[in-house]
Amino acid sequence: MVGSGERPVSAHRRGEALRSTGQRGDGHGSVAPYLLQAMNQKTPLYPEHIALGAKMTDFGGWSMPLHYGSQIEEHHAVRRDAGMFDVSHMAIVDLEGADVARYLRELLANDIGKLKTPGKALYGCMLNERGGVVDDLIVYLLADHRYRAVVNAATRDKDLSWMNAHLAGRDVMLTPRTDLGMIAVQGPRAVERTAAALSLPEVHDLKPFHGRIMGEFFVARTGYTGEDGLELMVKAGSAASAWRALRGAGVIPAGLGARDTLRLEAGMNLYGQDMDEHTSPLESGLEWTVAWNPADRRFIGRNALEQCKVRGVTQQLLGLVFSGRGVPRAHQAVRTAHGEGVLTSGGFSPTLNQGIGFARVPAASVPGEGCEIELRGRWEPARLVRYPFVRNGRSLIQQIQETA
Repeated sequence: MVGSGERPVSAHRRGEALRSTGQRGDGHGSVAPYLLQAMNQKTPLYPEHIALGAKMTDFGGWSMPLHYGSQIEEHHAVRRDAGMFDVSHMAIVDLEGADVARYLRELLANDIGKLKTPGKALYGCMLNERGGVVDDLIVYLLADHRYRAVVNAATRDKDLSWMNAHLAGRDVMLTPRTDLGMIAVQGPRAVERTAAALSLPEVHDLKPFHGRIMGEFFVARTGYTGEDGLELMVKAGSAASAWRALRGAGVIPAGLGARDTLRLEAGMNLYGQDMDEHTSPLESGLEWTVAWNPADRRFIGRNALEQCKVRGVTQQLLGLVFSGRGVPRAHQAVRTAHGEGVLTSGGFSPTLNQGIGFARVPAASVPGEGCEIELRGRWEPARLVRYPFVRNGRSLIQQIQETA
C-alpha cells in the first residue's frame, strides 16, 4: 500500500482547513482564518441545502453546509450506513496533450507512471522547490494522453497558476471543468444505495481507487472518510436530481462538520493544517506519497527532500488520544519527552467518544509515549499513537494502544 503510493477503499482524500467544534451535540464549527473570503460562490446544490434547512457557512469563498441539524448524527450515518456530501466546490481539471504524462511526472512527487490502465487513480502532492506542499490532489488516467485531477477548492486559483507556470511551452492543455458538480457518497451501504438510487448496478464492480464513466456520471471509488464509498461527477444541471434520488434511497445529507471529524478519525491529512507550503511530506506523514524510484525522475522539490533526508528529518506527524475534559484543537502546544510540538488537527471523535488529533512532534518521539497538551492554560496528559483511529466503521484505538 505504502509502496504503491495509494490507499485502498476510501483512499486518502483532500480537504481544506475547517475547524469543527467537536461538541457532543450539534456542531457549529468555524472556518480557519486563511479561508475567510466573501461568501459569493454557490454550488449547483445550494438550493437543496437551503430547502433542507442546512446551517450554512463560508468555506474558502463558497457557501457550504456545515450541518443539517446534527453533525454527530451525520457522522454516525456515514459510519453505520450511508451519507453524502456536496463536494462540488472542489476543482476538477482535465489535462491532455502529447506531453501531459512527462509534465505530470515532474509536477507531482508521486509518479503517474504507475497508472497503467484507464480509470486508475493516484493520490499525491505538488511540491515547491523547497519541498513544501503546494497542494494534494488525486489524478485519474482517463485515456492515452488524458488525465483528470481533483484539487482543493480554497487553493483552486493558486493551483491553476502553479500548474500553468510549469507548462513551459509543452503540448499540454488544462481545462477546468466548471460545468461539473460532485457528490461524495460514503459509508458501508454507500455503493448499495447509490446503485439503487441511480440505476447503476455496475458500481458494485468498481475497484477501490478506480473511476470510470457510467451513463451521465464519472464514478470513482474514492473518499475522505475511512469508509467505502463513491465520488460522483456529473453535469451541474443534473446534480440536484441525483442528490434527490440518493436522498430518496436513504442516503443522509452530511455537512462539512461531519466530513472533518470523519477524516480525522480516518487519519487523513487536511491541507492548510496538517501540511502546507512550509512543511514537507516527510514531516507530515506523507512520505508514502513520494515515489523515489526511478531515481532519474527529477520532480519539483526532489532535491530539497533528498537534502532533508541526508540532514535527518527533525519532525514527524503522530496521532494523539486524550480522555480528559476539553477537546484538543489545532495550534495547541504539545510537550513531549523529546521537546515541544504542536497539534495540527484536533477534535472530538464521535465514534470513540474522546478527543483525538494529529501532532507534529520531534522525530525522536515514539508512539505509546505520554505527552501533554495545553488546554485553556493547563497542561493535560495525553498519549501519542499511530493513526488511523477508525477504519471501515471499526475502532482501532485498542489496537493502536497495544501496538504503540
